[in-house]
Amino acid sequence: MQTNNECQEGWPVRPYSKRELAMAYAPDISPVSALNRLAGWIRHHRRLIHELDETGYQNRQRIFTSLQVELIFRYLGRP
Repeated sequence: MQTNNECQEGWPVRPYSKRELAMAYAPDISPVSALNRLAGWIRHHRRLIHELDETGYQNRQRIFTSLQVELIFRYLGRP
């Protein structure tokens, strides 16, 4: 039996570096472009950015926490 935190389609909810998560969503483009694309997606989801802000999210942080990853997966889907 799987729990919410266990692997679902290969992407468990756990801390990820921004680069790692960005590359998962856009594996065919450069890391910088993937980071920019992910940042754009996050910026355009007002509810997502609001909920990320409530977790203490800062634009310059390099690692998404498990809670932040869970929110990103909820709004953007899993990579």
